Amino acid sequence: MEEAFDRTPRERRQEIIWAAAVAAEGRQLLPSGLWFHDDVRNNFYYASYLLAAAGDASLELPFDREGAKRKAEAVLLETVLLQNRVPGTALYGHWPLNLDPVPREAGFHELPAELMGSLMVWFWARYGADMNAGLRVAFHTAIGHIYRSGFFRKPLAAFNHHEAKYTAAKLIFGQLFADEELREDGKRSLAATLERLRTLGMPEYGALPWFWHWVQAFTCAWELEQDTEIRGMLSAVLDQLWQIRAEWYMRGAWVGAHSRGWPHDLPADRNVLHDYVQFGDFELPAAMPRTEYAGFLFYEAPEAARRTALNRRVSRELKKLVHPAGAASKTQGPLHSYAYITGEVAAGGVWERAEEFDNEQLRWSFSLPVTADGNINRLYFFHPGSGYREGDPRHQSGYAEVMYHQNTVLTLFPVPEESGEAVVGILPQGEWIQEQQALFGRCGEVYFAVFLSGPYELREAGEYMQVTLPEGPAGVVVEALTAQQTAKRGAAGVSGFAKIMGERLPAFAADPGMEAEYRNWWNERLSLRMNGTGGSEAVLNGVPVTFADYTV
Repeated sequence: MEEAFDRTPRERRQEIIWAAAVAAEGRQLLPSGLWFHDDVRNNFYYASYLLAAAGDASLELPFDREGAKRKAEAVLLETVLLQNRVPGTALYGHWPLNLDPVPREAGFHELPAELMGSLMVWFWARYGADMNAGLRVAFHTAIGHIYRSGFFRKPLAAFNHHEAKYTAAKLIFGQLFADEELREDGKRSLAATLERLRTLGMPEYGALPWFWHWVQAFTCAWELEQDTEIRGMLSAVLDQLWQIRAEWYMRGAWVGAHSRGWPHDLPADRNVLHDYVQFGDFELPAAMPRTEYAGFLFYEAPEAARRTALNRRVSRELKKLVHPAGAASKTQGPLHSYAYITGEVAAGGVWERAEEFDNEQLRWSFSLPVTADGNINRLYFFHPGSGYREGDPRHQSGYAEVMYHQNTVLTLFPVPEESGEAVVGILPQGEWIQEQQALFGRCGEVYFAVFLSGPYELREAGEYMQVTLPEGPAGVVVEALTAQQTAKRGAAGVSGFAKIMGERLPAFAADPGMEAEYRNWWNERLSLRMNGTGGSEAVLNGVPVTFADYTV
């Protein structure tokens, strides 16, 4: 197969369109005439790709084009007709989200129109001429109901992904319906969003798939926009977004902490289609859990952002301030987000924990490059908190104190004995050696030394290895090294690595997990200890760690 990075962004988009269309055409329709009942939007996305592919003579398709086009039109029509088309009723202009058991009886929900609405305008503008007359009229009618619903007529407050989509929709629908008042509101919102990004950054750090909703919404608006000034502002917003993405990028992985993440974000980076199109330095995995419109919409990142993302020959530390927005800004000071990124492995996380919606957070992790087989590419430990359930390794408690220094992470878990949940570790599949209070492994070209404050259990947990510590307080130290680094000291394979690293076990306090001291590969002295007031102190080579050099 031709390497992804030898292909153009357009060719990579075509690959996504082809793959999504093939998946759609081969999927059995349900009695409702739809493919999916879990989320109405999936029917819209896959039918869009199938219709686009059927009309693209440059694509070699393994199915009949005319039959595929009719199927796509039928699914699109059935999807569009699920809209609430009764003015004055609750959620007028909206669609149901979950369609079970009977789609036409499902209750309406505010999310589908928020994401699909602007995309429908784009698809109608680009592919409307390819639709049959009935579908073309249905699209036109549905877009009118969306505009009259006015769901996007809301002020900026939190600068989150919802408001990003409202801002884009104000511009798109204001232009389409010659609504100058709406256009001006959209322009003001866009200017405020750009100012927020430039001065305080994004409040939603590592938030997937919501970050891609920012990119998708503003790219959609940019492609449709006819006013030069507004289009220039949209370009400036997208430049900022892609610079943010590039900084935390490592061969398809999103490095460091995540404020929001779904099961397909953890413990594997699988929401990678926009990255694949933009950067293309990894192969497209077979699984595509979030197709959305990544195969259609494209804005080329600025050259500086592309250089940042693709040039990892020199290791780099990233130290960023995250300013919460909305209600959180009144109770939570700036967060300090850290990453150390190389071409083979990255480590990173956020120093402080914040209370967040649904607690779908990842405090820290080591990241490996995304692979074509979609294997687990993250290693991390956490104490389960609100929302956690077995088999879904997210939702962390507040019992964790951290220290980050380049390729090493120290974590203390001051967990009460009666918490009811033990500290859990997630390891990628690889070659692992178990010792009494340590694990040594090789995953691809990266070696991991995992040191634990006490005994543990290791078991297969589907796609990954799960480490479980006894309930109560605990401590963990993890250091990652490349095969090239270990070879320079004569470490032959995992056994040789384990022998070398086994001589530098960290010292944990007598009260397990309340203090950890470690001398890393370069003989730097790292120390993390509880300070007696519920917080911790991190010390590097005898000097307390500070945050003076963290910037937006």
